[in-house]
Amino acid sequence: MAAYMLTAAMRCSGTFVHYSYVPTSRITCCQAFSKTVQGFASLRKLFSSASFSSQCPTDDSGDIVTRYDRMVRCGSLREDALQRSVLRQLVRLQQTLRNYSNTFYLNPPPLTVNPNCDRLQKRTEPCVITTGASAHKDEDNPPPPRHPPKGFYIHGDVGTGKTMLMDMFYSGVQNRCKKRVHFNGFMLDIHKRIHRRKQSLPRRKLGNMFAYDPISPVAMEIAHETCLLCFDEFQVTDVADAVILRQLFRTLLESGVVVVATSNRSPDDLYKNGLQRDTFLPFIDVLKEYCPPICLDSGVDYRRLHKTGAEKLYFLTGEPGADPVLDAMFDELAFKQNSFTGPKVLTVLGREVTLEKTCGSVADCTFHELCGRSLGASDYLEMARLFDTVFIRRVPMLTLRLKDQVRRFAVLVDNFYDNKVRVVLQAAAPLDQLFIHTGGDDERDQQLLDDLGLTEEVAGRLSLFTAEEEIFAFHRTVSRLTEMQTDNYWMEGDRSITKKRHT
Repeated sequence: MAAYMLTAAMRCSGTFVHYSYVPTSRITCCQAFSKTVQGFASLRKLFSSASFSSQCPTDDSGDIVTRYDRMVRCGSLREDALQRSVLRQLVRLQQTLRNYSNTFYLNPPPLTVNPNCDRLQKRTEPCVITTGASAHKDEDNPPPPRHPPKGFYIHGDVGTGKTMLMDMFYSGVQNRCKKRVHFNGFMLDIHKRIHRRKQSLPRRKLGNMFAYDPISPVAMEIAHETCLLCFDEFQVTDVADAVILRQLFRTLLESGVVVVATSNRSPDDLYKNGLQRDTFLPFIDVLKEYCPPICLDSGVDYRRLHKTGAEKLYFLTGEPGADPVLDAMFDELAFKQNSFTGPKVLTVLGREVTLEKTCGSVADCTFHELCGRSLGASDYLEMARLFDTVFIRRVPMLTLRLKDQVRRFAVLVDNFYDNKVRVVLQAAAPLDQLFIHTGGDDERDQQLLDDLGLTEEVAGRLSLFTAEEEIFAFHRTVSRLTEMQTDNYWMEGDRSITKKRHT
C-alpha cells in the first residue's frame, strides 16, 4: 500500500497517546490485568478521539501527481521514482476517461452504404464505408475511437504502493460510471449474478435439453452499469474462476469497459501451475492487450518501513497473562458499545454462521471459528461489514497439512484489510515464523489425486497439491498484518470516528 511513514508525518498532525501493555515475563494474571487497566484510560482517549485528523490533507481535488508531491513534502510518503512514473501514466488515463462512456461499444451504430459506390469496382474496395456515428463530420463531436481506451495491470511485490496509487487514480477520475472493488468481492458478485440468471430460467421438461451460457449476459449487464472497473488484488486460484474469467473479461473489455488492476503476480504468472491452465492462457493475451502491464517493484515493503506501532496487538499463545490482557482489551472496547456481549448469528447466502462472543462492532473469535470451518470470502465480507475490531485467538502453527486453513486465513486478512477491520492476534509463533512450508502429503490430497487420475509426478507441478498459491498469498498476509498493527491503521479503522466525521 502507501509508503506511509507515520513518525515523520506526526509533525503535520498531533501526537498519538499510547497505552501501556503487560510485560511478557514473570507476571501473574492479576498483575497483568491490573497493569492493563491502568493503560486503558489512554487507550480510550486514543480510540475515541473524534478530533483526530490524518497526517496530511487527503482531498481529491487537483492532479494526483500534485497530491503525491504534497504527501511527500508532508512526510507521510517517501519519494519513489517508480511510483511517480506509474502516476504519470495514470494521469493520462484519467484525462482520457473524463466523461468517457462505453455506450458506443455496447450499441454499435448500424452500417450505412455509400450510395455513390460503383458496383463494378474491385471487391477489395468495399461499399460499406461509414457508420451511423461517423457518417457526418463534426469537429466538435468527433466519433469515438475504433478501440476503447486501454487500462493498466499494475503488478509487483507486496507493500510497494500499488493499492495506494490505484485509489489515488480512482478518486480523481471525473466519471460517475466507475467502480472500485476487491477482486474477491467482484468474483462473489459474479457468482451471485450467474446463479440468479440460472434460477430465472424456465424449468426443463423431461427430454427437452438445452444449453445456456450465463457468463456473456452477466458481462453485458456489468458493462451497462460501469465503464471503469478498478480491481485490487487480481488473482486466479481455482479452475472454476479461470473458466469464468476467460469469457467474462473478453466480453467486458470488448464492450468498452476500462480495467485498472493491481496484483502481486505478473500477467504471465496468473493461475500459475493451475489445473487445466492451457485453457486459461488465451485470456492472458487478451488481458495484456487491453491492460498493458506496469511493474511496480522497488524492492521495498513500505508496510514494514518506519511504522509507529499501536503498542501490543500481537500476542504469543504461551505468554504469561496473555489471555487476561486480551479479555481486558475486549471489555474496554465493548464498554463503548450500546449492546450486550453474546453470540451473533450471521446470515450469508442463506446460511447461518454463528460467532460465539460479540458485542456491537467487536468480535472475539478463535482461529477455529474463523478458519477451521468451511467459510469463504462472502462470510468474511459480512464480518467486515458488521465489525470494526476482531480478536483472533489461538492461531496454531500453520503447515502445509493445514493449507485449507492457511488459504482461509489469507482470504480473511485480505477482506479485513480492504475494509479497515482492526485485528488483535494471539498465535503460536511470531508472525514471520507462523507458516512452515512442510508437513504436506495430506490423505485428502491423495484421495483427490486418485479421483483425478493424476500421477504424483504431475501433482508435483500443480499448485493444487504443492500449496504454492498459499505460500505466495501468505507473504502478502504477513505484510498486511504488519501494517494492521500500526497507529494509523487503527485510527482509520475506528468507525465511530468515521461516522462523526461524516456527520
